[in-house]
Amino acid sequence: MHSTDQNLSIAVDIGGTFTDISLLDRVSGNVWRAKTPSVPSDPSEAFLDGIRLALADAGAPASALQQVLHGTTVATNMILEDKGARTALVTTRGFRHVLDIGRQDIPRKANLYTWVKPQRPVPASRILEIDERIAPGGAVERELDEASVELAADAIAQMDVEAVAVCLLHAFANPAHERRVAEILREKLPELAITTSVDVLPVVREYERSLTTVLNATVMPGVTTYVGRLEKRLEDEAVSAPLLLMQSNGGVAGAAAIRQAPALTALSGPAAGVVGAKSVAARCGIEDIITVDIGGTSADICLIKGGHIGLTQHGKVGEWPLPLPMVDMVTIGAGGGSIAAVADGTLSVGPRSAGARPGPAAYGYGGTEATVTDAHVVLGHLPSKLLGGRMALDVDASRRIIADKVAGPLGLSIEEAARGILAIVDNHMVGAVRVVSVERGHDPRRFTLMPFGGAGPLHGCALAELLGISQVMIAPAPGVLCADGLLAADLKAEFSRTLPRAGAIDGEIARSVFAELEAQASDWFDIEGVPGEKRRLRRVALLRYHGQGGELAIEWVDGSSALEKAFAEEHQALYGFTLESAVELVTLRVEAAGLTASAPTGTVSEDSTVEPYDKVRVHLPAGEADVPLVDRAGLGSGATFTGPMILTQLDTTTFVAPGWSGTVDPSGALILSLKENISR
Repeated sequence: MHSTDQNLSIAVDIGGTFTDISLLDRVSGNVWRAKTPSVPSDPSEAFLDGIRLALADAGAPASALQQVLHGTTVATNMILEDKGARTALVTTRGFRHVLDIGRQDIPRKANLYTWVKPQRPVPASRILEIDERIAPGGAVERELDEASVELAADAIAQMDVEAVAVCLLHAFANPAHERRVAEILREKLPELAITTSVDVLPVVREYERSLTTVLNATVMPGVTTYVGRLEKRLEDEAVSAPLLLMQSNGGVAGAAAIRQAPALTALSGPAAGVVGAKSVAARCGIEDIITVDIGGTSADICLIKGGHIGLTQHGKVGEWPLPLPMVDMVTIGAGGGSIAAVADGTLSVGPRSAGARPGPAAYGYGGTEATVTDAHVVLGHLPSKLLGGRMALDVDASRRIIADKVAGPLGLSIEEAARGILAIVDNHMVGAVRVVSVERGHDPRRFTLMPFGGAGPLHGCALAELLGISQVMIAPAPGVLCADGLLAADLKAEFSRTLPRAGAIDGEIARSVFAELEAQASDWFDIEGVPGEKRRLRRVALLRYHGQGGELAIEWVDGSSALEKAFAEEHQALYGFTLESAVELVTLRVEAAGLTASAPTGTVSEDSTVEPYDKVRVHLPAGEADVPLVDRAGLGSGATFTGPMILTQLDTTTFVAPGWSGTVDPSGALILSLKENISR
């Protein structure tokens, strides 16, 4: 029953197939979890349904909620599917074609001779130029001609647009003109969403800054409507708790901040999973992990070193660079629904996916393509029923599909074909792991692999062996780790300033800029209601060698020689060399965090016995064997076991391969270890 001693926080992560909910009592540590089908036509329906389910399990009223956290893909999908609002762009005269010019590079895997530049989100016909000019150092070269702004507003009024982006030359050095332009536009066009670059990305590089401001504008009406709908539904449900939304940087922010810069949520869901993984690893005393979040369509891979989640400002969403601070991860088209097909005698897996409907043939929804999940079913890696027995798998359908689509055309047995499918998808993921590890100067063998998501624990042992990793960690609830991650996320915001001119490190100038940025952070803390003892600030410098086109983010240390040394060490680790060139300071950044209460540790029984409830026939590399099925919920702290074994739970299935042993950590996580010198 509900008690006044409870302090309830609820997290809702909306995926393409299911909406995951975690309800945490921060006083007792009790956790209630729920799953409900997503409603693509109106995600807020599943949002509220999930909250009701979890509260019913806890026996608590909606009024008991102190915090509502949410991970959303609304902005992401609008960008990927080009379904954002029609937008106009206002820019400095002479810079109308910045978006069309873009950069000289082409996508890494594109053909130089056949690649066609994608159509920009705002065509030149909806870009308006105004008379004004700010110099790189912030001085006004040409005063703002307000008459030209009013003419632009009149022209926009005749266009069929819902939003306007304002991005003026060098506005990051002096925002006065942009602020005034926005004021005029809001006065003359009150029904349109107006966004400025200084509120989204006040840093150097015109193309990226313009594009980010435009993308922010295109998603602003949709995200604002969605957030408003959520707040109204919560109000109708008698929930007075604040709504916090996950950002791409791994932190949460209030609804007001997200309304102003909705592009900050572009990688909201995957970022929450990484935060959840870090929290679980910390409870096990592990700081260096590689996370692999495998769902139905994609796999998101991230590296955490020393307990620190790396951020990048070189991220992309679809075809567009989005240089907002976001968790440094790589996403590939590899998941349980990835389709295996044979063309010209060659087997390929992904990136096409069968999705949720019809999905894999084993699900019984009419799937007619062989998928990764079907391969697991054929080999016996999955039990006959999922979701606590509510979902039966059609083994015969999986065998027929793989026989028809893969085994027959290649002249293989059904089991050989299934094993080939898994080998290909595993190697795809290994390649992505090497991007975040080896290509970043890290040896993956020194890390613990942490697979999660609905399909992650099925692949953990195989991926670790391919990478030379000897330890795998499985979270207590891997399938809902993104929702759990929301409960462990801090409030976060970044405040940046590009210097008027890149040059030698000047401590006095840096201290002055940091003071201004930290004042902005203090105002943000006040708005978000973060108490003084929960406030944390981190100073970061973006440095480069003279003549380079990109910067490295280095934590600020006093003294130019110490900072240059830290930069050189990072450059050596990433690229394998250093230069004799001068080091330049380009941008300064303050990362603000409002610490939240620690995530739950959970409770695990002290019963160390391991009792299989059944056996299943599994096709292993060395031959067929009867493998025990164990209910993970029955494993207590200190329980040990050896593979092959299959551990079942509501949200996922863990396949412990031959040669691996496992133990249950007091936190409830599984620690799997590879025996040395095993024969595969």
